[in-house]
This record gives sequence, structure tokens and C-alpha cells, in this order.
Amino acid sequence: MINMIRTTALMTLLTLVLVWAGNMLGGQSGALFALILAGAMNFGSYWFSDKIVIKMYRGREVGEGPLFDVVHEICTRNSLPMPKVYILPQPTPNAFATGRNPQHAVVAATEGITQILSRDELKGVMAHEMSHVMHRDILIGSIAATFAGAISYMSHMAQWAMIFGGGRDEEDGNPVALIILMILGPIAAMLIQMAISRSREYEADRGGALMCGNPHNLANALRKLEMANSRMPMPQMNEATAHMFIVNPLRGAGLKTLFSTHPPVEERIRRLETMQP
Repeated sequence: MINMIRTTALMTLLTLVLVWAGNMLGGQSGALFALILAGAMNFGSYWFSDKIVIKMYRGREVGEGPLFDVVHEICTRNSLPMPKVYILPQPTPNAFATGRNPQHAVVAATEGITQILSRDELKGVMAHEMSHVMHRDILIGSIAATFAGAISYMSHMAQWAMIFGGGRDEEDGNPVALIILMILGPIAAMLIQMAISRSREYEADRGGALMCGNPHNLANALRKLEMANSRMPMPQMNEATAHMFIVNPLRGAGLKTLFSTHPPVEERIRRLETMQP
């Protein structure tokens, strides 16, 4: 509940940044135009997210085996629709969920994850992914990406306005405001978007722990996955899809962690271990 409230507040803040950017550049019409453009660009990736990402990582659908059985058990226990289950030919252990809604969902795991996790730990990971599905986090992330994309687009428009002496008109044009929009607009949008993603990860951890019945299963799995990914980052990783995985498949330090789509694994584990089994 707290994470949902936090997500709502962050989405509201992202909306306010969009409105502010629109007013700096050209009023409501400027913001609306940028929002429509960004929405059109994100709609395709949202609607066909399952097909796009699975093809990108050469996923193979399975209808039996340990991974399929674990997902089926979670769905049966929690009265959830059964998603399609895919295995990715990757040695680095990781997993993700995608799809536009619970009826068109996909959960996928790499070959490496089945080699290092116990069945209970794998159950915790797959429950985390099913929590993403049931909370429609792909939709939430797509909406946040649309708002952030609109703000970034308007920052580029502000650059052209500066070059050609633009603004809303000769009297109201404010070069300082345009410079602020160019610099701070995209940064603010990205930070808020990343905060939304981290909030949804915490919520998926909590939901997954409840679905599988033991939060320590997921906590132990996260510890193993973080260690494995730090030693062997996923090869040929598309950065645009990094936010989908249960642990960050990219390595970063210092300021890079500020822009991370994933909260610190240590904090995720701490929260899980304080939950009652």
C-alpha cells in the first residue's frame, strides 16, 4: 500500500514536471503535442512488449519442466491466469516478466537461473515476476516512459527555440527559463521515472513473498542473483530492457546508481527478511 501511494505521488510529480515544461515552451498545446508524440512512440513497444523482448533474447517457450512447473504452482495457488513461460539461452542468472496485461503475460528466465537456485528460491523469483504482472507494472512503466519522453522531447524543442530566438512570443520569451528546461527537465523526468521503477520493484518483492508463502525464498534468491550478475554481467544486454530484469544486469557505481532502475539489493533483502513468513 505504501509503495502504491509512493508510485501515485511520483506519477503526479512527473505530470507536474510535464505541465511546467509545457508552460515554459508553449503552454498546454506544447505539452499535449509532446505527450501525444511520446505516447505514439511508446504504444507499440508496450502492446507488443512480449514478442519484442522474447525475440530480442531468443527465448524458447516451454510447456513442461522445472520452470514451467514452478510458475504453474504459483498461479494455481493464487488463482492467477497462467502466462506463457520462456527460457532464454543465457548463462547469467536472471528473469523478467512482460506483456500488456495478465491475459497476455510472459515470464522468462535464463538457463543460468535454474542452475544456481533451489526450487523454493526459483519459486520466489517467479512469484516476484507474477506480482509485476498482476500489478500491471508494464503499463505503469510505459506511462512513466511516455511522460519522461515527452519532457525530453520538449527539452530538445527548447534547444531549437534558443537557437532561433524562440519562446511563446517576443515579450514572454525567457531564455533563462528555456535553459533551465533544457538542463533540468530531462534530468528531473529521468530521476522520477527511475524512482517509480524502484518503487514497483519493492512492491513486486512484497507481493512475490506473499504469493510464494515465504519471503526468505526470494531474499536468498536475490542474494545469489546479485552475486552472480556482479561476477558475470549478461552479455549483449540491451540497456533499454535492463529495468525489466529482477536484478540489474548492468554494472554501475557512484552517480550511476542514482539513475538505476533497481533499488539496492541489500535493502530489498533487508525488507524481505523483516516480513513474517
